[in-house]
Amino acid sequence: MSKKVYIYVEGSSDKLAMESLLHYLIEQKKQNGILIEFLPENGKDALLGKTLLRVANILINEPNSIAVILPDLYPKNKGFDHVTFDELKEGIFNRFCVALRNKHVNENPALLERFKVFCFKYELEALILASRESLESYLHVNELPVTWTTPVEEQNHENPPKNVVEKIFEEYGKKYNETFDAPLILSMSNYVDIANKCEQCFKPFVDFLESLS
Repeated sequence: MSKKVYIYVEGSSDKLAMESLLHYLIEQKKQNGILIEFLPENGKDALLGKTLLRVANILINEPNSIAVILPDLYPKNKGFDHVTFDELKEGIFNRFCVALRNKHVNENPALLERFKVFCFKYELEALILASRESLESYLHVNELPVTWTTPVEEQNHENPPKNVVEKIFEEYGKKYNETFDAPLILSMSNYVDIANKCEQCFKPFVDFLESLS
């Protein structure tokens, strides 16, 4: 029997980018009977709200399934108070437990173990900044000056990664389109290399996917 992994993200750009970057890993797991599906929601509010009710239904009715919530950390305090990933994760778990109680389901450890929370810190575009060579190739630039904080997950809420990427594109006379550009850039990148450069939040997500069996 196949194991199904539902990964909920904020929007279509996240879905397409992850499918491009993780294509090899997704196919490898599929051959082993593990189906990984990225599902776009309508922004962070939806992902932290009504999505959790749907996830509760799935985990209750599909005992061989796993559900992952994968939002951006930015913007802070969206949906509930949070600035750090730990605060975001705690808030999501609390809301999920409320969703279970509303369905008169006990918060049993076996069910909660199949509910996972990760995030992009601060946004998906941190992975593009970690893919410097791919970004240079995509923009036909020999060497980009590093105008961002390193490690790339050390940007902040005042200047999140997408802002940095947009400015880089503008400097070379282009307009960044996350749905179009992000998947293409990340398709030229190695997900292991990116994970090793994004050890705080992205690598734990990759480690989780690789550990699935």
